[in-house]
Amino acid sequence: MNLVKTSLLSLVATFFKMLSGLVINKAISVYIGPAGLAVIGQFQNFSQVVLIAAQGAINSGVVKYTAEYGRESPKIPYLFSTALRISLVASVSVGLLLVLFSSFFSSRILDSVDYNFIFIIFGFTIILFVLNGLLLSIINGLKEIRSYIKINIIQSLYSLIFTSLLIYFFSLKGALIALATNQSIIFFITLLMIRKHEIIKWKNFTSVFDKEISKKLFAFSAMAITSAIMVPTSQFIIRDYIATTQGMDQAGYWQGVWYISTTYLLIVTTALSTYYLPRLSEITSKQELKKEILQGYKILLPIVIACGLTIYILRDFIIYLLFSDSFLPMKPLFTWQIIGDAFKISSWILAYIMLAKSMTKLFILSEITFFLSLTILSCILVSYYGTIGATYAYSISYLTYLLFSIILIKKYTREC
Repeated sequence: MNLVKTSLLSLVATFFKMLSGLVINKAISVYIGPAGLAVIGQFQNFSQVVLIAAQGAINSGVVKYTAEYGRESPKIPYLFSTALRISLVASVSVGLLLVLFSSFFSSRILDSVDYNFIFIIFGFTIILFVLNGLLLSIINGLKEIRSYIKINIIQSLYSLIFTSLLIYFFSLKGALIALATNQSIIFFITLLMIRKHEIIKWKNFTSVFDKEISKKLFAFSAMAITSAIMVPTSQFIIRDYIATTQGMDQAGYWQGVWYISTTYLLIVTTALSTYYLPRLSEITSKQELKKEILQGYKILLPIVIACGLTIYILRDFIIYLLFSDSFLPMKPLFTWQIIGDAFKISSWILAYIMLAKSMTKLFILSEITFFLSLTILSCILVSYYGTIGATYAYSISYLTYLLFSIILIKKYTREC
């Protein structure tokens, strides 16, 4: 499976993801409105952090070492068994905390104790989220892209039906219930699909806990936890600042354009996570590494630019299609968000090398620096220019990150 085929399969998966998102966002805009979308964004950011913690933040490490060891390696049972034990301990611990402190989380994250039951449900089902994520990471590491994409398509279709029904009958509470549970159901579908798999079978999860492998996985934990904390926390602070200074509806507009950006970039980010991470983990040759980087730019960047231009040209239609008339004020936010998307993917193609080559300290430092600068710059520019200032900050921050990544990878390829 090469990058072109992976990108095409990612395009199919993204189509279903966008279809799901289209209907769900339409339901949210009609039944809940911009302010409700902002609340949903807050819960999504919180759940991203919680899920990474519940996974022990090892899933990227599982992808890397599954790919690096290979299907026939005697280390595979030790990797799977060690990863499973870490995932079980972490998910049960986090689930217990969610249940015990449900009222606190509801009050702090969603500004009301009325949603404490959402966190209780999340706490009881999070173990299924985690196990599903672990299985998908193994499938990804084995480079079984078709199976990986197929499961993601099923998840999108299930989410479309389940979430839309809950929003229709229960409005905002229904949307939050769906977010807290939908991947739990997908776990059983994943189990059904891999029941006859030659590598992913129970006996490969029953070996002893391997300390050396756990150390390698926890090196990835440090990187994943950093991203898991910085990305949603940054968004949380920016959204909260916009809501406080510009109004809750403005925060909903920013959330809306961020959602569009995230959704169409799935074409590329899915290809990066499913192809690039395991592929770069295998490469030891400097020339081969440079070839993969160049191929990434030749294939992925034109896709991003073409999608971005299409969305910009059709932004009025997209607002009407995905949202409603009440979201029309978000139109000016598209320009710099889409420019920032191009810088983002350009930098990510290079930044994935830090993940694949376990450049832990450098990755953590760069992530913390980047997201601190994005958050601070967003708040400053929002105070001067209004909500659109957040999109200015997004573009400037990712341009800076791209320049940093170019300097770093040039140095790395000279030394390796």
